[in-house]
Formats: sequence, C-alpha cells, structure tokens
Amino acid sequence: MDHYVLLVIAVIAPPAAVYAVLGVGVQFWTNVALTFLGYIPGIIHALYIVNG
Repeated sequence: MDHYVLLVIAVIAPPAAVYAVLGVGVQFWTNVALTFLGYIPGIIHALYIVNG
C-alpha cells in the first residue's frame, strides 16, 4: 500500500493501518487497546508502526 494512504488510514482508523502493515499480532492488539483507552495514543502508535 502507498505510504501516504497508510498515513491517512492511521489517523482515521489506527488499528486498520497497523493491520495493513503487520497483520494480526501483538502490535495490532496493542493498538486496539490504545485506541480504546484514548484515540490519540492509538494514532501515535499507528503512525510509529507505519513509519517504522
């Protein structure tokens, strides 16, 4: 997937961006938890995964 598309997805739906990059795993479930706890931590984590 194009990097810019992943960045937009990371802001709109953070777990979807992590899933697109890594699939279902520890990082995906961590992002789901962070998104439920607070939307901004989920976005930050997703951006870290997409850019990392």
